[in-house]
Amino acid sequence: MEHVPPPAEELARLDRELAELDARRAQLLTRRAWLLAALRPPAPTAAPGWNPSAWGAPAAGRPGAPAQPWGYVPPKQPSAPRSAQNVLLTLGGLLLTIAAIAFTLVSWGSMGIGGRSAVLALVTVGALAAPAVLLRRGLAATAEALAALALVLTLLDAYAVHAVAAPDTDGLGFTAGAAGVLAALWTAYGLALGKLHLPLPAAVVLAQWPLLFGAWAAGAPALVVGWALLATAVLDGAIALWGKGTGTRVTACVGGSVMAFSALLVGLTLSVTASGPLGALAPGALLLTGAAAALAGAWRAPRGFARAGGVVAGLAVVAAVGGVPAAAVPEGWRVLAYLLAGLALTAVVRTRLPRNAVLGVLVASAAVVAGALVGALPGLAAVLLGPVALLSDVWAGSPEGFRSALGSTLPWTGLAAAPVVLAVSAGLLGSAYRWWPSLARIAAPLTAREEPGPTGAAAYGAGPAGSAGAPGTGTPEAGGAAAPGTGGEPGAGTAGTGGTPTPGASGAGAPGAPGAAAPGASGAPWYAGGRAGAPWYAGGGAPAARRRPSGAALRGAAGAGAAVLGWGALLLAGAVLDVPYAVAVAGETVLVAGLLALAVRRAGSGRDASAAVPVTALVVALAGAVSAGLLSLASEGASYAVFGALTALFAGASVRAGAGVERAVFAVAATVGGTVLTGFTGRSLELAPHEAAPLVLLVPALTVLFGARLRRNPVALPVELTGALGALVAVGLAVPDAPFLALVLALCGVLAAGAAVRPERRPVAGYLAAALFVLATWVRLAASEVSFPEAYTLPVTVPALVVGFLRRRKDPEASSWTAYGPGLAATLLPSLAVAWTDPDWQRPLLLGVAALVVTLLGARYRLQALLLLGGAVLALDGLHELAPYVVQVAGALPRWLPPALAGLLLLVVGATYEQRLRDARRLKDALGRMR
Repeated sequence: MEHVPPPAEELARLDRELAELDARRAQLLTRRAWLLAALRPPAPTAAPGWNPSAWGAPAAGRPGAPAQPWGYVPPKQPSAPRSAQNVLLTLGGLLLTIAAIAFTLVSWGSMGIGGRSAVLALVTVGALAAPAVLLRRGLAATAEALAALALVLTLLDAYAVHAVAAPDTDGLGFTAGAAGVLAALWTAYGLALGKLHLPLPAAVVLAQWPLLFGAWAAGAPALVVGWALLATAVLDGAIALWGKGTGTRVTACVGGSVMAFSALLVGLTLSVTASGPLGALAPGALLLTGAAAALAGAWRAPRGFARAGGVVAGLAVVAAVGGVPAAAVPEGWRVLAYLLAGLALTAVVRTRLPRNAVLGVLVASAAVVAGALVGALPGLAAVLLGPVALLSDVWAGSPEGFRSALGSTLPWTGLAAAPVVLAVSAGLLGSAYRWWPSLARIAAPLTAREEPGPTGAAAYGAGPAGSAGAPGTGTPEAGGAAAPGTGGEPGAGTAGTGGTPTPGASGAGAPGAPGAAAPGASGAPWYAGGRAGAPWYAGGGAPAARRRPSGAALRGAAGAGAAVLGWGALLLAGAVLDVPYAVAVAGETVLVAGLLALAVRRAGSGRDASAAVPVTALVVALAGAVSAGLLSLASEGASYAVFGALTALFAGASVRAGAGVERAVFAVAATVGGTVLTGFTGRSLELAPHEAAPLVLLVPALTVLFGARLRRNPVALPVELTGALGALVAVGLAVPDAPFLALVLALCGVLAAGAAVRPERRPVAGYLAAALFVLATWVRLAASEVSFPEAYTLPVTVPALVVGFLRRRKDPEASSWTAYGPGLAATLLPSLAVAWTDPDWQRPLLLGVAALVVTLLGARYRLQALLLLGGAVLALDGLHELAPYVVQVAGALPRWLPPALAGLLLLVVGATYEQRLRDARRLKDALGRMR
């Protein structure tokens, strides 16, 4: 049998074949191009625009060479002679080192003093002298191997001297002296033989231990050990800045970082554990010295290291300065001392330190503030989430104080400084928001785009061009006009050159383009934007700069942070002071009112710069409303007062706010508050939950009237949806009692029918009203234990079908679901539900006959509602009647037969899969054409 695929499958197959042909053609063309290139003589240089990374590109080092064909595997190249030589030298040096160690540890005792001295002198001098000879002969790798051997021999010499000549000497002290001598020896050796790479890094490693081991051997206190570590770190920093060779600098940088971290850790530990301010002075001096060393290194360090040094210096200064007053105050207030010290670091913007170091110090200041705020989070979380425990015992009585209502076990005395921390941070952010233009002028040199360079040694504020407010800086906030040629215009040169292009300056688009401004050379701050009208892709450094937040966004973030932290400070202050319960409830409600006023005022101002403030105020107001509402659940009077005030506040805010999301949120919050008040009313009247359900529907009814008044206003839909959720809550409350459930469903149907009067709500609310009325009828019949529901449903079904028939005669295009669906469902579905529990055969038989007639009428007149409803009821009714026999047959069949039948069915469906899909599509189309 020939299989003819459907058009869609055949079209997909043709597309795949055409794609394969295109791919084969491209492969042949590539092969042709390679053959043509192979026949041409090799070009001396690569063709302009050739992309070496493309497929079939010439091999590196062979400009213009033909590309290899696809699938070409290059032959394996033999190992380079230099690589083989390095392997051999490494193995040889390793074997000699093992032999020297074995000789020193094992065979040393069998020789006299003369033999020992001769062997040591001969082998060590020979190992040290051989690299010089080898370097003159050009054998650098061999010289490196022997230098490594000499290094091991000098260490073994030191061990041998201690074991024979000075066995009673303290091990740590001898190690410190030996490390210092060896470090000096290898430094001189490395400087004498400058071509060797190993001696100087080895000397740096050995130089890490003399001071540390010397202080340890002398039994010095921890502070002296810290000074020894810091002195070693300073030495490493000097070597990292002025040392010879990359290996030496990297080794010194790693060693200096470890030693500096250890020294600062010692100073911090001593400062924190000091018994008083005087005891914190000495560790503070150690920390300040470390900070000074880090800042001194930042003058010549590269950009990343300069910023890291600024961070370390800032943290060390905070630990040193804040540790002195922290040792004199109670433990709960120590964080405030460190916070003030961290905030004082912001004065660094007025100094002449390198720009990257200043940025690092500011990062340290921000880290200190963030750490202080994180310490206040547990208390604030307890204030916000603690009232959740009141849900289990609503209206149990007013507690004595705020903490009793929270039910938290936090040590509130240890959080005494947390409100002050939040308040100080909020005040600073608020000040930054208020005086943002002045702050931008001060920070303009710091945030200006800088030319890429290897170091950060230039002070950002040095010179007239770098000072705040200097004319010609190109900083709008600084009050100066942009210097000619610095704005990124065509023909502009480097900043401050008056449009004269700097030799070698590269433009944004093409490297080396004459007259193009150097990236970041305008001197304008990153938040000032680029050339007016320039697209985002114009300029080499513009995309990276534009990824940073704008000045307006930063100002809005500062205002939003001030609002959040100020609100948290007031909440936490109430818990720390343990104010009376009534004062706490009233205070939280007043805070919500203030936040709503801020949100409404800022939302109506229309200023983009403050867009973050109203949004944050709105979010915080909602969180505060939830917290205040939960807190008020301890007392009946407080619950009515708080939720009444919140409902009024949000309703007033929705009236005052402009059109938009804020107004809808306010209206939804007011609706939720009103719904909660109706629930409180039912509880006050001592009504059971199902008896209070009709009372809860009062707010949904008001939302329906409100929606009819607003009609197409954007606020109407959110308010009506919130009312619908309130109606759903009422239905949930009425579920335990069937008569009340029927009543609530009927009332919900009335509300849905009222909403369906409006044309824009009719498509959804109309069907919902019909479904609710039918469901209410069924529930009422079930609650009344009616055994013959047809006596109640047929008087409804017959008039409904007559009305539907008249509707169809007047409008033949009307849907059968609208005309006949409610009437048929009113009888068929309740009868089906009763038939499934009816042990007799008469009802299922009559229901099956009626469903069959309805199905045939639907198929005859092409009515979708009749066909689907009748067919579904007929199928379920037949399944109910056949179920006992199916169970008996299934029990009598062998257990292997059902899987076999299932497999056979799958095989049949798979073999005729395309035909079944076409049948399903035809059935779907046929149903879709029905009315």
